[in-house]
Amino acid sequence: MNTTGQHDARLSLERWNEPEMKRALADRDISSVYRLLRRVGISQRHIAALTGQSQSEVSEILKGRQVMAYDVLARISDGLGIPRGYMGLAYDPATATSMVGLPDDAAAEEDESVKRRKLLAHGAAVMFGTAVLGADRGQWLPSPAQTPAPSNIGMTDVKQVEAATRAMRALDYQFGGGACRDAVVAQLSWAQRLLGASGSEEVRLRLFRALGDLQNLAGWTTFDVGLLDSSRSHFATALEFAKQSGDSGLMSNIMYRIGRVYLHHGEPNDALKWFQLGQIAAQDSGSELAVAVLCGNEAWAYAMMGDDVQAKKLLGRSRDELARANLSEAPDWARFYNDTDMYAMIGTVHNELAAFDPRHAAVAIPAFGQALARYDDMMGRSAAFTLTMLATAHLRQGDVDHGVHVGRKALVAASTVKSRRVTDRLKPLEIEAARRSTNPESRELSYLIRQQRSV
Repeated sequence: MNTTGQHDARLSLERWNEPEMKRALADRDISSVYRLLRRVGISQRHIAALTGQSQSEVSEILKGRQVMAYDVLARISDGLGIPRGYMGLAYDPATATSMVGLPDDAAAEEDESVKRRKLLAHGAAVMFGTAVLGADRGQWLPSPAQTPAPSNIGMTDVKQVEAATRAMRALDYQFGGGACRDAVVAQLSWAQRLLGASGSEEVRLRLFRALGDLQNLAGWTTFDVGLLDSSRSHFATALEFAKQSGDSGLMSNIMYRIGRVYLHHGEPNDALKWFQLGQIAAQDSGSELAVAVLCGNEAWAYAMMGDDVQAKKLLGRSRDELARANLSEAPDWARFYNDTDMYAMIGTVHNELAAFDPRHAAVAIPAFGQALARYDDMMGRSAAFTLTMLATAHLRQGDVDHGVHVGRKALVAASTVKSRRVTDRLKPLEIEAARRSTNPESRELSYLIRQQRSV
């Protein structure tokens, strides 16, 4: 390797991405970083020149002296050409470029089952305290421009991040992830740079919590537009930030959302693993609402597998926990789970069970009706989901005419939100309508859904 000049001495991104090096960077183990540089032929003198340190300082670090000061870590990072994000420092363009890399579908070359195992292992590691902030997780996503970040932050700065997240979450509920996902990602590129600012311990813990929730929303909106691999990357980062903040309730919510990714893709067994892991965090948080969310979604997973005993048992527990929950003190990420969503969950579980036994449709239909009567204009995507499932339940019950009528409403509702999930969830309705092809209205509904899903 040529080490005759600073430009030539800066290692390639591939070198920083080597597993051993990346682990050392994530741990901020500068002694190991320097030893790995020496291994590829970079001298102590050259390391000193690039980092602005004396040779004696470099020698002491090589012997095991720890580097803790942020400004020294930043100078080492910049001098050697290390993307700052690799060391959990402030987010920077180099990190953004290297972390984004290829489009979402480029990661599809790795077997899907391997990706699932990796993410589940990461979640368990974060949950039980073995993961570190900045570990090798996948892509973060960039903003093309940077607003100057403050060097010192207070609680007001963190509240601004929380307010932005709250506003974008409302857009997601009403119009779908496609309406706000780019804004969420852009907000991330700025907000994560606040980690490089100084502030009190209380402020930093609140910042980690706010960033965890923002990454959680990024994962959710990214999933909503159909980018599976990128959503996993955001959720993995969200778990790390939530762990740093010490907020078990937020961790449980992130795990619930990861489980929902697998429910959507027809993998209830994988979903259950996440719901059960999230249940541990929910119990740790002491939040009845967090427990209720997990129980309801576990019921959904069991219903997809045709296990009506477990599904109804967990649905009952979800209802009981929700009745005890203090919704007025619920955090933003969990506030959606109220009586209205409970009705929707009852309908969802029984609609899934109706695929095995049509008699469950008699429970699903009135529950969906209660949910729809309570939705306002701010819950556009939920209304689209519920109309779709209500139409499906009517068809499964044998009420074809009313099922077709509601199905047409579902198509209109689906067209008003920017959500790949909503479009995907039309598939069961399309199948049920196609099964009743002797009815021309049902046959036409199946055709219209097929056309809308192909756009």
